[in-house]
Amino acid sequence: MNLNYPAHRRLKKEIKSVANVARRDISEFPEPAASIPLKPVVQEFKFENANRALVELKERKIRGTKVLKMD
Repeated sequence: MNLNYPAHRRLKKEIKSVANVARRDISEFPEPAASIPLKPVVQEFKFENANRALVELKERKIRGTKVLKMD
């Protein structure tokens, strides 16, 4: 995938937590959030495979989020 950062940066999406959220805001959020068809992709690596994960990041072999699992 080629990313043209100046053209695509406005498409960036984030979910953040804020300290000044009202109780009403929280009670209204789950219903519309559940209707968004998001399916996170997570790839777990054992800690001893951390170098492999870093190489894949360097080679742009990225699908979702890479997570180091420390047992």
